Amino acid sequence: MKKVISLRKKRKARRTGLGLIAVIVLMVCGIVSYNRQELDKANAKSAARIAELKDDVKKEKEQAKDIQKMQAYVQTKKYIEEMAWEKLGLVYKDEIIFKAEE
Repeated sequence: MKKVISLRKKRKARRTGLGLIAVIVLMVCGIVSYNRQELDKANAKSAARIAELKDDVKKEKEQAKDIQKMQAYVQTKKYIEEMAWEKLGLVYKDEIIFKAEE
């Protein structure tokens, strides 16, 4: 009779141990799954931010090209003549200026 009781206790202890191990494994899996979802959300936000920053870089490069073109244009004789005519009202010696009556 002692052997039967002893075997029952051992089996019950094994079941309890296996049950605890199963619960712990399930808890770890749940925690890992939750953290994975959080990391996926953070990854999606980071990917969106990277795409936004790439667009900003592209716009800035285009703006830099425009600035270089403007810098080259500002150094031309045509630009200097336009500014002298618009801002200062200067004209060539042989030019005739007509003003409309207001």
